[in-house]
Amino acid sequence: VAPIVVPLITLRYGWPWAFIATGAIGFAWLVLWLFLYRRPEEHPRLGGAELAHIRSDPPETEARVGWGRLLRHRQLWAFAIGKFMTDPIWWLYLFWLPDLLHRNYGLNLTNMGLPLVVIYLVADVGSVGGGWLSSSLIKRGWSVNAARKTAMLICALCVVPIVFASRASSLWGAVALIGLATAAHQGWSCNIFTIASDMFPRRAVGSVVGIGGMAGSLGGMLIAKVTGYVLQWTGSYVAIFILAGSIYLVALGIIHLLVPTLEPARLDEAEPGRG
Repeated sequence: VAPIVVPLITLRYGWPWAFIATGAIGFAWLVLWLFLYRRPEEHPRLGGAELAHIRSDPPETEARVGWGRLLRHRQLWAFAIGKFMTDPIWWLYLFWLPDLLHRNYGLNLTNMGLPLVVIYLVADVGSVGGGWLSSSLIKRGWSVNAARKTAMLICALCVVPIVFASRASSLWGAVALIGLATAAHQGWSCNIFTIASDMFPRRAVGSVVGIGGMAGSLGGMLIAKVTGYVLQWTGSYVAIFILAGSIYLVALGIIHLLVPTLEPARLDEAEPGRG
């Protein structure tokens, strides 16, 4: 919806109103969420079996885990480095795709909405498909480690064709390549988030995901600047898309080196011989 509506608002009322309108929608959604949200114990449509599943985790023995303890574990670094390396590619798409469509295919605010809608709809499919893939492998008897990393490997390989996107001869050829890459990113993303809960107890997952999110945001800040400099020097997206197409495989290799089996972090003791 946004790739179509926001340009129309911008053209009719000016760019400040595009920010005001989207911000107002966010606050409206917050009000709706506050009105509809219920704790699991109070939700009228939650069945007994679902509530029992939510409560099935064993009780935590400790309420809080400090960042200092988390940073001593390679599991944290595997997650954070993976986020730092791959989150920026999503920010690359969000920030620079309109420029790519304008630079390579002459699109402007009035006619780039449909290509962007197609790209993000395909990304939605990847978000669901990535989670489905690893879950299906686990149901077939695969270990969590093998299922997660196989799903991430498939997603990483599906991003590789984006190296050809900047040289695509047609608009819809580029849209297909970028759509595949965004779908693969979302499939990768849902699995890398899940390995945080695979390796850490519930009481630590929030902090781990927060640290990883911070790392990903720092990477996003860097990619915005780097892309601008590369475009200034080369005038094309070739080098940027080579980076985007290869970085997931490198990130997966680093994750595997740090956590070969996705073993849970032992938060109550330091790991001998490990930083």
